[in-house]
Amino acid sequence: MSFAEGAAALAGEGPLWRRLRNMIMRKLGIATGLGILILSTGFLLASSTNFLSAADCGNVPAPGLDWSKCSKTNIMLQSSDLHGANLAGAHFDSTDLSDADLTSANLDKATLVRAWLKNAKADGANFKKIEAYRSDFSNASLNGASFANAELQRAEFDSAQLANADFQKAELGRADFNKAVLSDVNFSFANLSRATLSGAVIKGQISLSGAFMYLTRIEGLDLSNAAGLQQAQLNLACGDNSTKLPSWLKAPAVWPCPPDDPDDKD
Repeated sequence: MSFAEGAAALAGEGPLWRRLRNMIMRKLGIATGLGILILSTGFLLASSTNFLSAADCGNVPAPGLDWSKCSKTNIMLQSSDLHGANLAGAHFDSTDLSDADLTSANLDKATLVRAWLKNAKADGANFKKIEAYRSDFSNASLNGASFANAELQRAEFDSAQLANADFQKAELGRADFNKAVLSDVNFSFANLSRATLSGAVIKGQISLSGAFMYLTRIEGLDLSNAAGLQQAQLNLACGDNSTKLPSWLKAPAVWPCPPDDPDDKD
């Protein structure tokens, strides 16, 4: 290379400088392109994952679908087939699930505040730890269903089928079980304060071990085969002369209780 060419290269001119500059730009271009490609691929993968998660919540009701943690509040889902569906942590507040098929569905920790489940088929369903204040389960088939640790204050179970249902440690204050069929139901350590069991049909044995029965209405109920029932519980409850008790227990002198104040039911 001549002196002139070297001087031109140092000054940023001439073919040598241009070759060097082009070589550097090509390498930078390749590296930049790869970086952009990697970032774009990662973005697309993340976007598609989010899309798929959102798409699950948008799916129409179907057996076995996954609506876990989805929001389905204030909508009409009557007669929907959700057999075996994963509904854990989903929100169904004020939603109409009347006549729906929830057989073996998983509703663990779901919210169903003021929801309607009239005539629903929910045998073997998992309702553990649900929040279902003032919800309506009337005439529902709930055989083998679990409501353990559920919040069910003022819930309606009128005429429901509850063979082998589990209400361990459930909050059932003012819940209504009028005409419900209770066969081998577990109320162990449940809060049954002011709940209405009067009018329920007792078949087999029910467990009341450790249940809190403050002003629980048990008028006319056959508790002769109740497991775990103690005198202290009866002293808090509200029965009458037609309430049948195990032979080792006796009706408290304060029976019958006065009627509930209608104003307290709001």
